[in-house]
Amino acid sequence: MFFASDNTGPVHPQIMAALAEANDGFAMPYGADPLMDEVRTRLRDIFEAPKAAVYLVATGTAANSLALATLTQPYETVFCSPVAHIHEDECNAPEFFTGGAKLTLVPGGDRMTPEALRAAIAKEESRGVHGPQRGAVSITNVTERGSVYALSEIEALCAVAKDFGLPVHLDGARFANALVAMNCSPADMTWKAGVDAVSFGGTKNGCMGVEAVIFFDPAKAWEFELRRKRGAHLFSKHRYLSAQMAGYLRDDLWLTSARAANANAARLADGMRAKGARFLHDPQANMIFAALPRAAHRRLHEAGAKYYVWAGSLDGHDPDEMLTARLVCDWSIGPERIDAFLALI
Repeated sequence: MFFASDNTGPVHPQIMAALAEANDGFAMPYGADPLMDEVRTRLRDIFEAPKAAVYLVATGTAANSLALATLTQPYETVFCSPVAHIHEDECNAPEFFTGGAKLTLVPGGDRMTPEALRAAIAKEESRGVHGPQRGAVSITNVTERGSVYALSEIEALCAVAKDFGLPVHLDGARFANALVAMNCSPADMTWKAGVDAVSFGGTKNGCMGVEAVIFFDPAKAWEFELRRKRGAHLFSKHRYLSAQMAGYLRDDLWLTSARAANANAARLADGMRAKGARFLHDPQANMIFAALPRAAHRRLHEAGAKYYVWAGSLDGHDPDEMLTARLVCDWSIGPERIDAFLALI
């Protein structure tokens, strides 16, 4: 009953098998391995982008930060949600890798609105050389509160960015979960909507540790390569990154795993709703934010369901006080663990 996050689950057996297969013999380093050729071709096909530049790194923070550094000058600012991962959970890595570009938080919730974004962008470049210049826009899908942008919302945000001549980055740590929830194509969700670069996540959907960075304009490729090397994120034994991503993409495992994770979350949400849980956000993918009484949380913790309470203390006196929970399902949770959790509520 471990719902802390989808990065706490096991590596998918097909990924482990791909790693074991790659471990045989010798392969050229630094991304010159044959498996990387397979990954590059497959991702270009998936995104309907035959000229896209495709690279691999080991972490989502590296993917986001290096992508933004390639799109943003040190004297510019990146526009993002107040709860964006690049703001709340990356220890100023985007600022570090960009050489000092700041983050401008667009007022509102986890999903930025075109109106709020336009207002935030318009406020910058008002102080000439003394203030930050306008830089990239970063969108997260699935958002950090479990919501999913509609295609029309992504298109509208990209249109605002383009009105100001700004590039758009998509943080897709849970890209596959968003995609299956939206029932659209990767191209529709990215470059056709106006996205310039995407961090395509694997770690939270069954991989050991690999993320792809995709630039739909190959003119940015060489700069990214230099930044990746300078930032110490170019793997020497790169084939083990390539093997993970190749195994992830083969037979559409990335979609199968995301569908399973989303279905697990839907089962959990339905069961919690039936037991009176209050939802802070409408569950749309594989992440749930809901409130349960302190007494229910105590029963769950005593039974071993830990590390999921988002806000509030189990030590309070009122057993009926509602405490917020953040629960995330991965592909491996399965109905038995979900039903055991629900029974304890």
